[in-house]
Amino acid sequence: MTETTVGIGGAAESTDMVLNIGPQHPSTHGVLRLRLVLDGERIQSAEPVIGYMHRGAEKLFEARDYRQIIMLANRHDWLSAFSNELGVVLAVERMLGMEVPERAVWTRTLLAELNRVLNHLMFLGSYPLELGGITPIFYAFREREDLQHVMEEISGGRMHYMFNRVGGLKDDLPAGWLGRARQAVAEVRSRMGVYDDLVLGNEIFRGRTRGVGVLARETVHAYGVSGPIARASGVDFDLRRDEPYLAYPELRDVLEVAVRQEGDCLARFECLLEQTHASLALADACLDRLDELPPGPINQRLPKVLKAPEGHTYAWTENPLGLNGYYLVSKGEKTPYRLKLRSASYNNIQALTELLPGTLVADMVAILGSLFFVVGDIDK
Repeated sequence: MTETTVGIGGAAESTDMVLNIGPQHPSTHGVLRLRLVLDGERIQSAEPVIGYMHRGAEKLFEARDYRQIIMLANRHDWLSAFSNELGVVLAVERMLGMEVPERAVWTRTLLAELNRVLNHLMFLGSYPLELGGITPIFYAFREREDLQHVMEEISGGRMHYMFNRVGGLKDDLPAGWLGRARQAVAEVRSRMGVYDDLVLGNEIFRGRTRGVGVLARETVHAYGVSGPIARASGVDFDLRRDEPYLAYPELRDVLEVAVRQEGDCLARFECLLEQTHASLALADACLDRLDELPPGPINQRLPKVLKAPEGHTYAWTENPLGLNGYYLVSKGEKTPYRLKLRSASYNNIQALTELLPGTLVADMVAILGSLFFVVGDIDK
């Protein structure tokens, strides 16, 4: 056993210090702990320590039927609830060989993009806050409220929508909802310039983020990093375009994928902002198509007890924070035998072990915040 005495004097200069950031700390998004080994003000090594809010959702999936697991999957990334539900129902529908009505497909695509904007607005406002700029968070919540109103009207929920069902959606659109949704999207788009002027135009913000926390493309591939963080490092991959699902094959001309090559904190923020603009454009295209569709069913009629056939399948979606995967194994019962969830934040946060060594403690907050993760998405 080695004992080190730290005091005032020259001996302290050669002693590494271990610093715990978290698990409950203003510099972390929720209950995440970072174990840092420091040499003065410079980080030598970093270890993300997780598991403080583990929910055991994957085990609970095995004791719930296919309607009930939607509620469990809804909550791991609480900023992307609709998208989380979507992946589960897509996996079950694939097992059943079920075709969803066209009206439901387009409505799901619309709501997934609105949910993406809601997710990104939170990070567009909270990231400058972590660097000392309080104003953008107020603008972000104003924009979020406009979209939350239409999401709440259609589903009844503000965070956990519970609107997806195996075979479609819970209910059809309320009368006049498309017009109100179109107005909300237009209002949000008209005010998005605030982030260009107030945040990207701020020289202090650019000084804190440019060239800081550079994530190499090789590291992205090695750790399975995905979403805006991977695209900010030059990895041009987006499931909506490269392996399209829902109505995305018909939206190829509208879909724009934001890519940067720098791989630093600034590039990650720029990708997030540009992707928000792209999602608003996709939402408008979905609204146009829904206006043209004739009245029709929004879901498939299901038996009272829903059982998936024996077998296994894998479905994945381009969630707001990156790739979400759902590996479903069925024994022909009304509950999954196994449902393995691959969440975006779990893979993305591993990159901290590569990003933080060699940087200053003062830059740790900027790097950590630029990974845009939700702790529940890690401790699923």
